[in-house]
Amino acid sequence: MKIVRSHNSVPIRLTEERWQHIVRRHPEMATSQESILETISQPAQIQEGDYGTLMAIRFYAKTPLTSKYLIAVYREVQPDDGFVLTAYWASRLSNRRNVLWKS
Repeated sequence: MKIVRSHNSVPIRLTEERWQHIVRRHPEMATSQESILETISQPAQIQEGDYGTLMAIRFYAKTPLTSKYLIAVYREVQPDDGFVLTAYWASRLSNRRNVLWKS
């Protein structure tokens, strides 16, 4: 299990179960575990996700695909606990979501 602190200083867990889920659903993420953790700890922006989740976003010029945004979806359960739900690469950002924070 890997743990990083979110923009709000909440420890966010990336468990082995969640990592396997990410790789199963998004095989192109298989070499991107460190990028996921970096995106959560050092996002370029945070958007409001569904059902109380947060979406940390960071642009990467070099990915297993092409230049893309990494979107890491996580939940801050308590001030001292949170966890990653999923992560994926995206070509562009949604302009329909509420931006909570931007660097």
